[in-house]
Amino acid sequence: MSAFINPNYLTCLEACQQCLIDCQVCIAKMAGKDSMNDCPLCCVQCVESCQVCLKMMATDSKWVPAYCALCAEICDYCAEQCGAHSHDHCQRCAASCRACAEACRALNPV
Repeated sequence: MSAFINPNYLTCLEACQQCLIDCQVCIAKMAGKDSMNDCPLCCVQCVESCQVCLKMMATDSKWVPAYCALCAEICDYCAEQCGAHSHDHCQRCAASCRACAEACRALNPV
């Protein structure tokens, strides 16, 4: 990571990156397959959310807490949807989404 990145964001940055990657894999693996729920649509939304969070953290934006709070909600939903499937890629995606949600919430202590 860059020396210019706020060190408080490192865990969340890594979690968002892994979530983005695992969601992209899930999207690719689910292409052309029937889904009983919002997978892979939720993955598309999760990728977008993680990208925004990464950009906000990279610039140390004052909006990091708000974007990360929303990202956590989107990741929770995606974890629920993908976790309902037995595919390995969906299970991996769900685990990454849960980890990302947890890391995002850690930036917003209540």
